[in-house]
Amino acid sequence: MPSIHPYLNYLGNCEDAFKLYKSLFGGEYSYFSRFGEMPPQDGMEVPEEKKNQIMHVSLPINEHITLMGSDVGFGWESKTIVGNNISVSITADTKEQAEQFFSGLSEGGQVIMPMADTFWGDYFGMLVDPFGINWMVSYNADA
Repeated sequence: MPSIHPYLNYLGNCEDAFKLYKSLFGGEYSYFSRFGEMPPQDGMEVPEEKKNQIMHVSLPINEHITLMGSDVGFGWESKTIVGNNISVSITADTKEQAEQFFSGLSEGGQVIMPMADTFWGDYFGMLVDPFGINWMVSYNADA
């Protein structure tokens, strides 16, 4: 069964926010990485002031909900304001299902990052649907 998780975007204070959430909800981070840990990418260098910011954090709240987040960067700052700083993250059961979700949600919308294999192991893409909702679609064969 596909799962849907809230994905929150922050303007540099993601770590502080997730420290609060962890203190309130309990649990342990299932993933925590900083932009400075990213491997080199063609045409993209992480600015020094962004290296300590959060690239991705996952905090399982219970067996059905994982709260996820990151600090925005690389041009997203101007598109993120408090109030539109959330994406719906859906994890598909198969790669084909991920493609189906991505294709259907992006039709009439805007592809931000096409579906592709990533360095963290997911098949992943980002889009804005025709109604202005931010989506992250992923599949992980090892999950």
